[in-house]
Amino acid sequence: MNITNNIILITGGGSGIGLEIAKVLHTSNQVIIAGRNKAKLDAAAAGLENVSTIQADITDEKDVERLVEEIKVNFGGLNILINNAGHAYVYTLSDTSDTYRKAAAEFETNYFAPIRLTEKLLPLLKQQENAAVVNVSSIVALAPGSHLPTYSDSKAALHSYTKLLRYELAKDTPVKVFELMPPLVNTDFSVEIGGRENGIPASEVAESFVKGLLEDTFEIRVGHTEALYSSFFAGSEGAFGVMNP
Repeated sequence: MNITNNIILITGGGSGIGLEIAKVLHTSNQVIIAGRNKAKLDAAAAGLENVSTIQADITDEKDVERLVEEIKVNFGGLNILINNAGHAYVYTLSDTSDTYRKAAAEFETNYFAPIRLTEKLLPLLKQQENAAVVNVSSIVALAPGSHLPTYSDSKAALHSYTKLLRYELAKDTPVKVFELMPPLVNTDFSVEIGGRENGIPASEVAESFVKGLLEDTFEIRVGHTEALYSSFFAGSEGAFGVMNP
C-alpha cells in the first residue's frame, strides 16, 4: 500500500488513536479528521500541516450525507477511509444496567455507522488505483471483555464484516481492506478500564498501523492482540475458506 500523496479520512480523528494516525501521515498526505466536536477537531489539527477538519456525527444520516458531499466537492476524491470513531459503556451483564440501550448505542457507532459511511464512500474509493478501507476494531473482537460486553459484541461484528468486505472487494476492485486490532490503549477512551495504568501508547498503535499498511498486512494485530491470536485463533483461519469456497 502506498502511504504518500493520498486523501485520507479519519473518523474520531480529534483524539486518541485517530489523532496519532493523523500525526504520522499528515506530512505526506492530505488528512481529513472528522468528529462531533468542532473545537476539539480544530485544536487537534492546530500545528499539523495538510490536516483539515469536518464536524460530523457519523451516526446521523444527514451529517454523513454532508460529510460525503464535502469530500467530493472540497477534496475531489478519497484514497483511504479509516473508520476509527468508537463508543463504549463499561458495565457487566450481571448489572441492572439497561443493556439493550447501551448495546444499541454501541452498535450504532461501532458497527452500523462504519457500514453506512463505507457504502457511501466506496464509489470514490473505487476510482483510485491506490485505495483502502480501514476498520479499527479491538482485541475484544477475538475474545470478549467482561466489563465491555456489548462493546465486544459490536467489535466482533465489525471484524466479521471486515473479513467479508475484504473478500468481496478483492474480486474486482482495487480497494484493499484492513483491520486495525489494538489491545488496551492509553487514551481518554479507556480510562475506566485501566488504560492509563496498563494501556500501550496510542502512538505505538499508529506506528504499527503504518507498518501494516506498507506491508499489506490486512489484519494488523498490535501487541497483545497478536499474542492472543497466535495462541488461540491462528488455527481457525481455514474456516473462512470453508464458508467461502
